Amino acid sequence: MNDEITSLPFESDLSDHDARSSSSHLLDELALHGYRPFEDDPDPRPLPSSDAAALALESVVETLSGLLSDTRLEADLPDLLWSIVNLFHRKADRIGRDLDDNEVAQRRTQAEQDGSEIRSVELERLIAQGLTLVERRNAFEFFRDQLSELYSTETGSSWRPRSGSMVNHRALTSAMIDSRDFLNAKKLADTQVLLPAGSRIAFAGGPDCNDHTRIWATLDKVRAKHPDMVLLHGAGPKGAERIAACWADNRKVAQVAFKPDWTRHKNAAPFKRNDVMLETLPIGIIVFPGSGIVENLADKARKMGIPVWRFGKEGA
Repeated sequence: MNDEITSLPFESDLSDHDARSSSSHLLDELALHGYRPFEDDPDPRPLPSSDAAALALESVVETLSGLLSDTRLEADLPDLLWSIVNLFHRKADRIGRDLDDNEVAQRRTQAEQDGSEIRSVELERLIAQGLTLVERRNAFEFFRDQLSELYSTETGSSWRPRSGSMVNHRALTSAMIDSRDFLNAKKLADTQVLLPAGSRIAFAGGPDCNDHTRIWATLDKVRAKHPDMVLLHGAGPKGAERIAACWADNRKVAQVAFKPDWTRHKNAAPFKRNDVMLETLPIGIIVFPGSGIVENLADKARKMGIPVWRFGKEGA
């Protein structure tokens, strides 16, 4: 019997492994499995191309339709297709909420800036993360919109969410480096995307102003001068703003209601609402008699150089 102990075939491999550094092992793992950024890190990988995404989504719908058509499950196809579109709609909405959290974090970090490198790097990280969130949200909105068109083609009905709005945000430039620029652009994009195209005309009046004849005549004159007008108003439940909203419904004029956010701003809600309305930069404001809130809107508009057209009880 040969008592000589032969070396194991993998013995030398184990020795080499033990001699390697931990960083070398980490690099090998990254090369093998690929780089995967953590949830709160910006992701350098590219987004799917729009052409590739459109083809892939069309393939999904065609495959599902082919599977269920001419079978006992064909009646369930519209519900399943609706759910697929809703899947991307909800994902975009969740990313939008993450983007709101990122905005809050950026504002907090702005206030904490003390000139140190740590604070500066943290703010830069949040900005990069915010830009990635914007791109991800826009991508999923693109997927949703592509699927909604396929849904309409397949079912003959328009896709609509069960609740909330269905909007498509404009992409922000990736060249932004200043946090305040980023936040301002995000706020502007979120506001602008909800506004129909056209000449924006703001309207304000108090709840006790019920001269519907003069209000309708005034709005008709403005519309004759600006056929593409979009009416902005404060969504008052009665009085001048309610009359203006009824006029827009009757004339098929696009309108945007700026309701005060009482939950968030308490007693300051109407004045904050005025600021938001003016941020859309209307080309003019029609003012009928009202309260101090109406006057606040008119005063702020004048300071911004926005024309104010006043209409009292006796005329303009």
